[in-house]
Amino acid sequence: MDSPASSSGTASSSGIRTLANRLASRGDLTGFLAGMTENVGADSYMLVAIMHGEARNQARIVASNWQFDTIELIGRQLIATLAQGPWAATPGMRPTALIAGAAPGTGALINGEEARLLDVLGHGEIYSLGLNVGRQRLFMLLSSEQAGQIDLSALARAQFECCYALSRIPDLVAQGAAEDPLSDRERECLFWVSEGKTTDEVAVILGVSSNTVNSYITHAIQKFSASNRAMAIATAIRSGII
Repeated sequence: MDSPASSSGTASSSGIRTLANRLASRGDLTGFLAGMTENVGADSYMLVAIMHGEARNQARIVASNWQFDTIELIGRQLIATLAQGPWAATPGMRPTALIAGAAPGTGALINGEEARLLDVLGHGEIYSLGLNVGRQRLFMLLSSEQAGQIDLSALARAQFECCYALSRIPDLVAQGAAEDPLSDRERECLFWVSEGKTTDEVAVILGVSSNTVNSYITHAIQKFSASNRAMAIATAIRSGII
């Protein structure tokens, strides 16, 4: 029986290369990563950046299709561990899977509770691919619900394609991995809006005018290069800013 990716691998690989040559926006990046994920038979992807000089628990999520609740439950410290663990494969290395059911056997890096949580949340098999993209420390996490679902032979190709694609958009990747660009007030306004508060309600909470709230939110939208409030909020949540 063909593996999940093998039956349409040739066409998918061609499409992935086409997408890699057309990356110009975060939307393009999302499309590229989603296509690559499907091509290797994975369910989920997460592009993680760890900047020079930062502690291991300061992983920044550049792009991901993991559910927000899953990220919150797992936590960024565990995400950093998953990205940089001994199973992480640099280009040219044979990728090794982290199987959540056997994760306690990896020692203190992943404990039994964390392993069970990963398994329950649909990340039973996880691969970490190190990416060579300039000076940035980037890792691609590809996961699936069932062990053996991901096409191992397609991973190495996907890793090199990802390195190539991301090398073409260093500014876009750097923007996603950058420090929090928001001021305290801009962050507060986005947070309260994400909680379902109206502009007038946020104004009362912060003790400022509604026009001031709108101004803060507009600045946040511009800093994230977003097209609206919802996109700015999604970017801030995905980056761990709110």
